[in-house]
Amino acid sequence: MHNHTYGIEGQTAPEWDDITQWFHLEKGKTQLKISDIETPVIYMYNFQSWCPGCHSHGFPTMAQVRSEVDPAAATFVAIQTVFEGHEVNTVDKALESVAKHGLDDIALGHDPGAAGQPPSVMRNYRTGGTPWAVLIGPDRKVLFNGFQLD
Repeated sequence: MHNHTYGIEGQTAPEWDDITQWFHLEKGKTQLKISDIETPVIYMYNFQSWCPGCHSHGFPTMAQVRSEVDPAAATFVAIQTVFEGHEVNTVDKALESVAKHGLDDIALGHDPGAAGQPPSVMRNYRTGGTPWAVLIGPDRKVLFNGFQLD
């Protein structure tokens, strides 16, 4: 039986309004909005810095796809969705994680949730943890939303 609990494929991608910490944005910007991105495709990768699968599969996959795609065709965004281990999955560790994989020039968001709530990206995109990849198409509908993107 197929599990339809996770993901929002086919739905309009929710904005990242609740993410308050962003890094590697254009000069003068403090927030990244889906509506501001001009490329046809957005590749959003959710991770936690302490997640082994994020480093062994998720980041390498993102880096490989990025190396093979025309920059005018896709924007790559990494968001640390901290749903556990808040004392370990810090902003500094997120910055180290993207740098380790040669992705320290892509937009990086830190989404630790608020007051005992899961991170907003996890709630809005119904992710199942980390690593988690989301592809958003030209019409800003979610094309893929799952653990493995190959």
